[in-house]
Order: sequence, then C-alpha cells, then structure tokens
Amino acid sequence: MKQAFICANKAAKHDDVPIGAVIVCDGKIIARGRNKVQLNKNPTLHAEIDAINKACKKLAAKFLDNCEIYVTLEPCAMCATAISYARIKNIYFAAMDEKGGGIFHNSKIFETDKHLWKPFVQQLPKYEEQSAIMLKEFFKSKRKI
Repeated sequence: MKQAFICANKAAKHDDVPIGAVIVCDGKIIARGRNKVQLNKNPTLHAEIDAINKACKKLAAKFLDNCEIYVTLEPCAMCATAISYARIKNIYFAAMDEKGGGIFHNSKIFETDKHLWKPFVQQLPKYEEQSAIMLKEFFKSKRKI
C-alpha cells in the first residue's frame, strides 16, 4: 500500500486527484498506476486502469488471475468493473469513498449474482486516515484557487 501512496503523490503533482494503485503478482509489484485524468485529458485514466494496462502489458496477458491490486481509495464502478474483467483475485483499498465508490457505495458492483468475476475485497483501515488526509488536502488546495 505504501507504494500506492507514492503513486498517489505523483498524480497530485500533475494536478490529478491523488489516487494510486499497485498490482502485485506472486508477492512482487508488477505494475504501478496513478490518476492521469488531467494529465492526459481522459476521464477513464484512473489509477486502477493505468495499473491494469501496465500489468497486462508486462505479463502479455488479458487476465490477471493471480494478482492483487492495492488502491488508496475505494474503486469507482468503472474501475471495479475493469478489475473484474481483468479477473484480479483480490482488491485491497485504504479509504472508503461514499461519493464515488462503486464497491461498498453507490452501484455496489459486486452485489449482483450476474457479475462475471467477483474478487475478494478488503478495506485496510490502517491506511484510511492517510488516504483521507491526502485527499482533503488536495481538494482544500483546489478551493483556494
């Protein structure tokens, strides 16, 4: 998770919401991702999507069955669905996202029996405050502009 926070800090440096993601396979980091929505002017370039694209390329595979993803914030519905399509085994995230989260909030993407792949999902409360502070500081700085 610490590596995901490093990615989140990099996202903030180019004016993107500070969210980072890391994909691990067999205990080793194989991909890092960060929000690049502002950087690339593309609303789909969330940290999870960035990391999934890099992991698939690195493994030369469309499925990431034996992988885990660590994210600094609860994935949105788009990212949760992408994680499912990539068949990532486990999702670990730092902070809940009542506004945009798609797993435990809003669309609750994995609560339907019709979802093709349901990963194990766990929030890691140990990192929740760090993520919340990072996000609050980012948005606080935006309001001053």
